[in-house]
Formats: sequence, structure tokens, C-alpha cells
Amino acid sequence: MKTVACIIQDGFAPFEFGVACEAFGLDRSDEGVPSFDFRVVAPRAGVVNSKMGFSVNVENDLSFAYEADLVVFCPLPREYWAQIDPLLLDVARDAVARGAWVMSVCSGSFILGAAGVLDGRRATTHWMYAHHMAEMYPQIDIDPDVLFVQDGRIITSAGTAAGIDACLHLLRLEIGAELTNRVARRMVVPPQRDGGQAQFIDRPIPHGNGDSLSAVADWAVENLRDDLGVERLAARALMSPRTFARRFKAEYGATPAAWLGRQRIIHAQRMLERTDLALDQIADECGFGSAAVLRQNFTRMLGTTPTAYRARFSCASDEASAA
Repeated sequence: MKTVACIIQDGFAPFEFGVACEAFGLDRSDEGVPSFDFRVVAPRAGVVNSKMGFSVNVENDLSFAYEADLVVFCPLPREYWAQIDPLLLDVARDAVARGAWVMSVCSGSFILGAAGVLDGRRATTHWMYAHHMAEMYPQIDIDPDVLFVQDGRIITSAGTAAGIDACLHLLRLEIGAELTNRVARRMVVPPQRDGGQAQFIDRPIPHGNGDSLSAVADWAVENLRDDLGVERLAARALMSPRTFARRFKAEYGATPAAWLGRQRIIHAQRMLERTDLALDQIADECGFGSAAVLRQNFTRMLGTTPTAYRARFSCASDEASAA
């Protein structure tokens, strides 16, 4: 991925637009992170008004979007949902047809829905809009409880900050976990969140107080090679397994087993990038037990094998150090 087109139109949301600019538009080559040819485009070049009372001057029309490796669709104002600019629909269809990456942030998914490129696919949008999207596009399998969905080379994200999660997910696929962690550090955000939108629907965000399970989670990450069943984690939290499992899912948006599986995969990614250890050794270090189990989980979660991942990213940290 070398070129990125970020599409905005009248009524664009500044924060979500800024997320794409921050993730793909900044030059971080001093930290060994590849730079992208990032351009902001609009259906028609010229002044584009935001929904916050200011405007920006966009120099590029949609021509660049027809050749970009990634096309990002920013949120679409609700008043446009029923009548989307045909120029945007053409760009979405073209990008999917030629195999480019396509990403929507928040209600930008309504553009992809109208273009028909999500038909028969799984997707998401902001939880407040999910039922509207389901009514307008019943052929889409909409999951309102996740931060983002990747189906093939199409990524749809939930509202606002979930766009950051989606961008980091794509960067992880393109430049590897180690360099993506550097981007996340610069953005001062966690490189990967395991929760879902269900955490934020009519429910307060959990605080890091004495009742939080963060200490147990931190301990688990430091001891991934151990047998970390719910019983052991619950005992460390001084809770019954049933209470712990319920509290953990409420706080992290995932079951303890699913969350641990994700943490082990992240650790495996880092070891594949940073070391020359055999797969059996990495599997043991990450708590998978055997290379076969590592391969099965790695492929299921990332869509590629550990060997293929290492071949692509094992030199990333060396190149960054040299830079």
C-alpha cells in the first residue's frame, strides 16, 4: 500500500477526517515507518464545508481515488443517506472491483451500502445508526457490537474513535505489528483494543479504580505462556469464575478466552518480526503449546500463516534501526 485517497464532502466530520490524516498522512520515516502518498479528495475540487462551521479547500477531485491503493470514505451526513452522490458510488465500486483497500469510518459505510459493495458481506457502523442501515440495506450482515469489521479488502468501522482502531488494524496488516505500535505510540493510543461498541451503549466507560480488572489483565499479558484458565484468573482477582467472566466481558468487551487469544497472537507477531526462533519455540512462549495450534489460530485471526507473516515483516525492525 503506497497511495491513500481520503474522500470528504460537504458536512464532513472533522474528527473522523483527522483520524485518517493522522494515521496515513503524517511522515514518520524518522522512526522507520513507511510514508504514503496521502491526498484529500472531494467529488468536486474547491471549498468543502464541515458540519462544524468551517470549510477547507480541497485541491483534488476524485481522479486520484481511481488509482489509490486505499480509499477512505469519511462519515456521511444523515441528510445525504437517501441520495448519495453518484460520483462516490462509482469510486467505491471501482475500488472494490480492482482489489484496492476500501475503508469507511462511522456513517461512511452508508456510501458503501448504497454502492452495493457490501451486499452479502459483514459490516458495521456507529451503533446509533445500525438499525437504520439494516432497514435500508437488509442484504448486509450488520454487526453493531464491534469496533470494526474486515471482510475481504473492505473495512468498515464504528463511530468516531473506532476509526483509529480500523486504521491501526490495516497498518498492522500492511507494515507489521512492530511499526504499527510505533504509530500508536505517536498517536498516544493503545495499538489494539479488544472491546466492542457494546461497551459504550448506555453504559459508562470503566474507570481504572480498585474494582477494575486491569491489574489481572496486565499480569496475564506478562505470563502468556502459562495456563491461564478462567479459574486461575478469577482466583487472582479474588472472584468466583462466573463473576470474573461476567465482569471481564463487561469491562473488555470480550470473553477472557477470546481476549487471551488475541494477546497471544499479538505477542506471536512481535516475536516473528523480532526473532529467528522456531515456530515451536514461539508457540510455547505465547502459550499455544505447539506450532500446529499457533498456525491454526494465527491463520484464523490474521488470514495468513506465521511463516508468510515472518517472510514479509521479519526485517522491519532491522530496517527501522538502520534508518
